[in-house]
Amino acid sequence: MGSQPESATPQPAERRQLMQNDPFSQPAYTDSFYEAIGGHETFVKLIDVFYDGVAGDPLLRPMYPEQDLAPAKRRFLMFLEQYWGGPGTYSEERGHPRLRMRHMPFQVTPEAKDRWLFHMRAAVDSLDLSPLHEGTLWDYMERAALTMVNSPSVQQP
Repeated sequence: MGSQPESATPQPAERRQLMQNDPFSQPAYTDSFYEAIGGHETFVKLIDVFYDGVAGDPLLRPMYPEQDLAPAKRRFLMFLEQYWGGPGTYSEERGHPRLRMRHMPFQVTPEAKDRWLFHMRAAVDSLDLSPLHEGTLWDYMERAALTMVNSPSVQQP
């Protein structure tokens, strides 16, 4: 076996396609988490319910500078879909997620994290997932929210 020349190395989208067509890349009985919970429609509902809460939240709404939340909704939808085994559109359009770096311009306090989790809890609950799927998704959301905290609590005088 020789090595392939660099020009023959499949690009990320091509690698995904090759793996999807390779019966040995995953056992046939295993769906991705994305597929197991309902795919695109489920993630759209999650994002819609979440951003309905964010839109009216005085602590979180200022962290979304666009007048219209649609661009933020689309980015988050693409990210979550890719993370959970759906389309790789996020990386194709935006590159590596770099979540902490992308959130650094905003003061993400423990209070902001709690508000984010409050709205995400409502969104996750709206999906009526199985206990295993709900627990898996919620565990990720809690851990992700905690890692975004980059500022101390705002002290009231």
